Amino acid sequence: MTITGRCYCGAVKYKAAGAPLFKAQCHCRECQYISGGGPNYVMGLPEQGFAYEGTPAKFARSDLDGAATREFCGTCGTHILTRSPRSPGALILKVGTLDDPSIYGGSQVAIQLADKQSFHLVPPGIPTFERFPG
Repeated sequence: MTITGRCYCGAVKYKAAGAPLFKAQCHCRECQYISGGGPNYVMGLPEQGFAYEGTPAKFARSDLDGAATREFCGTCGTHILTRSPRSPGALILKVGTLDDPSIYGGSQVAIQLADKQSFHLVPPGIPTFERFPG
């Protein structure tokens, strides 16, 4: 499977090869900042087979141990992916950047519900976790 996507302005594009490792919605407070207040819809992909066209800006909080690195367009600010030390070898891709968002198909799991807001919706019947699974 080949997945393509880009930022809002098109300055940073990507191509990924491989099947999704997971499809999730994250309700953590950090994702709420990035998503504009709602859960963050993400797809885990293998790091191998992922390539950028253009160079993203990067940010990791220096005040957190084991902070994730967030990659985004330095021109328009679109958040593209996260690299987490909790998921070596995997990328956490933001669904809104996909050229064809319909390939997401919906969340398989909802995580970080300890930070969920009352207006966040969780699809019925999917596994849920107060923090991370496992």
